Amino acid sequence: MRNIIFLTLSALCLSAVIAQDSNQEILISRGLVDYTDADLLSIYQSYGYEPDPNSERFQLFKSRLAKIIEHNSNPDKKYSQIINKLTFQTDLELKKFRASQNCSATAQANTRSFRKYDLSQLPQYVDWREKGVVTQVKSQGKDCGSCWAFAAVAALESHYALKTGKKPIQFSEQQLVDCARKFDTKGCSGGLPSKGFEYLAYAGGIQNEADYPYEGEDKNCRFNSSKTVVQVQKSYNITFQDENELIYHLANYGPVTIAYQVNSDFDNYKNGVFTSSNCSKDPEDVNHAVLAVGYNMTGKYFIAKNSWGNDWGMNGYFYIELGSNMCGLADCASYPIIGEEVNNNDNDEADKHD
Repeated sequence: MRNIIFLTLSALCLSAVIAQDSNQEILISRGLVDYTDADLLSIYQSYGYEPDPNSERFQLFKSRLAKIIEHNSNPDKKYSQIINKLTFQTDLELKKFRASQNCSATAQANTRSFRKYDLSQLPQYVDWREKGVVTQVKSQGKDCGSCWAFAAVAALESHYALKTGKKPIQFSEQQLVDCARKFDTKGCSGGLPSKGFEYLAYAGGIQNEADYPYEGEDKNCRFNSSKTVVQVQKSYNITFQDENELIYHLANYGPVTIAYQVNSDFDNYKNGVFTSSNCSKDPEDVNHAVLAVGYNMTGKYFIAKNSWGNDWGMNGYFYIELGSNMCGLADCASYPIIGEEVNNNDNDEADKHD
């Protein structure tokens, strides 16, 4: 009987999700002028808000929806937008997880002369998800600007799997949030993945997520070195704004963290190749970090894993334009050089890098 009830509830939940998505598609395709407030309130309420047509949040939703409809009606746009959980957030709320990263200092320290990379010898398409070395999409929550920690940990999870040949395991983002503040990070108020790698090299490694779970807020450091799973040697930082080097290392060594500027164009991303003329490419304007897990040279885009949950974008992933340093994505890219597994005698020789 319990199984029947569970299946019935699951079916109802699935039906509600399908209905919500269907309503959104119809709403966006027909245009805002064809609908009453009652129609809009049904969508608004489905996201957990009280159906008050006079509330400021509802008016914000209507304004954002109008922009989504306008965007999708433009045939020159390379990507589509849709209503999602961010559509209803105020600018102040959005700022909480768009924390400043400012990678200008990192960029200045990493301005090597561009090396000529022969991209013609690389695969036209790479997607590390297909190799089974990318963990599931996670969510940083709406009140903590910890994207840098999620990007760093996602990279570490993948490079651990690549180095050991084992299935990737989930490491602790909260350890970075709590413990890396002496490395120019600010917990829930921002940071850079490369600084997270530097901290891990200093600390002697990282714990797994089960031992040090994510809480979505700044806490006191509780790192237990006896529970370290793997060590990090250092951060490998891609040359400032060198997309060719980024592509080369992404193809040959594995996923790479990228940091860039997110603006309102990005929040309601649905699918397609994200481009924007409204974002900055300056390193001091970087405010979000994700993990690049692949690229498509023919389609001219990177494949990236976000940390906003699997109900955003394409099951938590998105494409972003390749070849133009879109929104500064090549300003301060990095990935970890993995050290040894702790208390493991079957260690491979450390990877060699250019």
